[in-house]
Amino acid sequence: DVQLVESGGGSVQAGGSLSLACTASGYTGSTYCMGWFRQVPGKERERVASIFSRAVAGYLSDSVKGRFTISQDIAKKAMYLQMNSLKSEDTDMYYCAASSGYCGGDHARYKYWGKGTQVTVS
Repeated sequence: DVQLVESGGGSVQAGGSLSLACTASGYTGSTYCMGWFRQVPGKERERVASIFSRAVAGYLSDSVKGRFTISQDIAKKAMYLQMNSLKSEDTDMYYCAASSGYCGGDHARYKYWGKGTQVTVS
């Protein structure tokens, strides 16, 4: 079975930084997409960032562009999200997701999900 394990997150004051990491295990394909989604209560999961295994650069939503950076370690099947200049509106549960190829914003097309990690900005 494919498992995604998130780490990082926590609480920070506005303007601070946090780092998230997600590591995939059990996936045998050579191509995949990994992404970060956040869950706004009462709304659908929103894609924050994503990166395709064969890509040099990833996608960042307009709300985080210029503040967040997404990167990956293909050998480790790991993805990282560096979050700088955090704002209170970044407070949310962040989920790692993966698919075999789809790398868009439709959360329903990501087959694998982590349990989520909480980010709180006060």
